[in-house]
Amino acid sequence: MRISLRQLAVLLLLVVLTATGCSRQPQQTANTLRYVLEAEPATLDPAKSTAIPESLAELQLFEGLTRLDAKDRPLPGVATQWEISADGLRYVFHLRPDARWSNGEALTAHDFVYSWRRALDPETASENSYMLYALKNGQAFNEKEAAPEEVGVRALDERTLEVTLEKPTAYFLSLASFHAFYPVHRASIEKAPESWSSQAETLIGNGPFRLTGWVHHGSLSFAKNPYYRDAASIRLVGMYWPIVDAQATRLTLVETGQADMMVEPPVVEHDRLQKEGLLRIAPYLGLYYYVFNTQAPPFDRLEVRRAFALSFQRQALITHVVKGGKLPAYAWVPPGLTNPATGLDFRQEGGDLSREDAAAAKEALQTAGYGNALPPVTLLFNTGEMHKAIAEAAQEMWKQSLGVAVTLTNQESKVFLASRTRGEFQIARASWIGDYADPMTFLDVFKDATNDARYQNPRYNALIEEAQSALDPARRMAAMHEAEQILLDDAVILPIYYTTQPYVASPRLQGVAWSVLGLADFKNAYLLENR
Repeated sequence: MRISLRQLAVLLLLVVLTATGCSRQPQQTANTLRYVLEAEPATLDPAKSTAIPESLAELQLFEGLTRLDAKDRPLPGVATQWEISADGLRYVFHLRPDARWSNGEALTAHDFVYSWRRALDPETASENSYMLYALKNGQAFNEKEAAPEEVGVRALDERTLEVTLEKPTAYFLSLASFHAFYPVHRASIEKAPESWSSQAETLIGNGPFRLTGWVHHGSLSFAKNPYYRDAASIRLVGMYWPIVDAQATRLTLVETGQADMMVEPPVVEHDRLQKEGLLRIAPYLGLYYYVFNTQAPPFDRLEVRRAFALSFQRQALITHVVKGGKLPAYAWVPPGLTNPATGLDFRQEGGDLSREDAAAAKEALQTAGYGNALPPVTLLFNTGEMHKAIAEAAQEMWKQSLGVAVTLTNQESKVFLASRTRGEFQIARASWIGDYADPMTFLDVFKDATNDARYQNPRYNALIEEAQSALDPARRMAAMHEAEQILLDDAVILPIYYTTQPYVASPRLQGVAWSVLGLADFKNAYLLENR
């Protein structure tokens, strides 16, 4: 008897569910959301987590001073209101008088002081510590040049938190919603410093849900948090998240009615899902790009970088290889960010800053002085089917358009990242996902002297400094637009596509708020009754 691919997927699914413990799934109730998580969280410590699966779970379990709404605007979270000094350096946050942890204990301003200092403490070794460098002496403390008491955060009383910044930071209210700024429960950490964030029994949060079960590499279980400040509006009684890394298996779970939602269905299924009206595309503030090492020949010459960028055909790549509703990228900052001075999308306002032009590409290569004698060129990427497919397409484009033979080299992710960081490449694959909803989350990447491109431009750096400290929205947005133009004129990167978040969800699932930061907020989600 011949077995179809779909029948085989179902059989494999049963094996996976049995092996991972997902077979322990509780009986479905009217409002228990079943989301298929794509990977086991490495940690649910907000100071240490770096990947989307962790951030997604933490968004349901914790809440900062602010919380982003459906349009990624910061609204009151633990704080009900705040005052900002005229110079933009001092914030005073007033916390909710009924703020509670998920175990019912009071949550106070002192918890934020402890949590932020902990995230900055070099002993914590948080990869997110740089996000708190906006605080006065935050970087100095992290680099052991200041005491924790000198960091710009202190409790004026149980319900009042004073924050002092290193310099004006117009997007600080958005930063305050980021997971590195979440409060963490001090007593739990001190009692079990190594395991508090990896067990349901010891993880205490303050978000709309609480963690009730964690079968490692199997599933996460959640229940509505009765102590949440907005508990009355939470319609879900709980959530059950089986953990399945195989894309095809996650898709089968949803299509067979055993789950309500999954992300990243296999690319080979996109056309079918699109025709059946099942594929949905959520915004995602990210960019897939190639970065040039501006210090490594031949890409130390601007015209060579321009030639490679001008000859890249984005739409063909997306149509035939990438799919997923991706958009061709002709600039650095993706769509989805609003200029508060104009009300327009930053990308729409700035327009395309690069183009495709095969003739101009050949001319640029000739101008560089290499002619047809270009030194050997290697494209470095980390191992992965999609990265490989894109690299092979790029290789063929450059061969056809420029007559250049590019060698492809792939490395395991950890080795690849180290090679890119050390500048051991000529062209390398890269991607960047925004940490907060402001263009600065992209533009300050190339201000740091240790950026992957080894790029330094004094005018660019001055514009970024201006945008980081300016309080006037029109002035800071204008500075960022000018800086972005310089980055593309200098051909530091080859933007390929703006990322999106393809997903499949049951028609019953309603009220999910997608952030451009790639996270689904289930705070207001609910499931329609079966008919």
